[in-house]
Amino acid sequence: MYRIVKAKELTNNIYLMVIEAKRVAKNCLPGQFVIVRAEEESERIPLTICDYDRENGTVTIVFQVVGAGSLLLSQKKEGEAFHDFVGPLGRPSDFCETPLEELKQKKILFVAGGVGTAPVYPQVKWLKERGIPSDVIVGAKTKSLLIMEDEMRAVAQNLYITTDDGSYGRTGMVTKCIEDLVAEGKKYDICVAIGPMIMMKFCCLTTKKLGIPTVVSMNPVMVDGTGMCGGCRLTVGGEVKFACVDGPEFDGHLVDFDQAMKRQTIYKTEEGRRYLAAKEGATHHGGCGHCGGEQ
Repeated sequence: MYRIVKAKELTNNIYLMVIEAKRVAKNCLPGQFVIVRAEEESERIPLTICDYDRENGTVTIVFQVVGAGSLLLSQKKEGEAFHDFVGPLGRPSDFCETPLEELKQKKILFVAGGVGTAPVYPQVKWLKERGIPSDVIVGAKTKSLLIMEDEMRAVAQNLYITTDDGSYGRTGMVTKCIEDLVAEGKKYDICVAIGPMIMMKFCCLTTKKLGIPTVVSMNPVMVDGTGMCGGCRLTVGGEVKFACVDGPEFDGHLVDFDQAMKRQTIYKTEEGRRYLAAKEGATHHGGCGHCGGEQ
């Protein structure tokens, strides 16, 4: 059992929890995720790691209530426990494997949309701890839906808040803020965009036009988290990939977002899942990532 050290509602339907999970905290890196089950018979839910404390053996998760499984997670209180907390899973951010001297030469921009702020935070924090500054854009529909502003401000070199309705910070979507920053003279070598699929799609269209290489996290399409359900199957540069075992981060300019979003909609129904399994045949799933089932 994995004890809940802290439980807090950040804003409407978005929750932060700090979990006692020593082995996960000891080994996880930014970009990776965990699979959580509230009870023994509960739904398995993949969640990107928001933060971790190796000394205290805790891992922080942030999630939005979108169904019965996440609702059950949200109802847990401090002092209670999750039945399962499995991880770290997925590949760490490319930053973790890039030589520090090379990273220090780059101008890095992060773009976070909604709950995507949570997985952006550990990457920005990891870079700051190594003396590498980065700019961050955090976008939300309105001020009341912004999360983790203070935490992000503490680790970002420059933080730009933008709301669709202009209720706080700059006015407009994150894509407008990207364009405005470049027009103001900012130059970036790489962009990392994490958030809703539609936001990442238009971020990539914008950065491609501006000539900024872009990484996206495809965690929104993950379901099973092991590659066996076929839920996170997508096409990247003409090749079939699985977000949970090959990612979750990919070159955003190579991701077929239209296909991924259409497939995500179809996958939501049992009939749709059967259709995709029949249509995709042997390429429908990626195995466990270790057993060769993806071949």
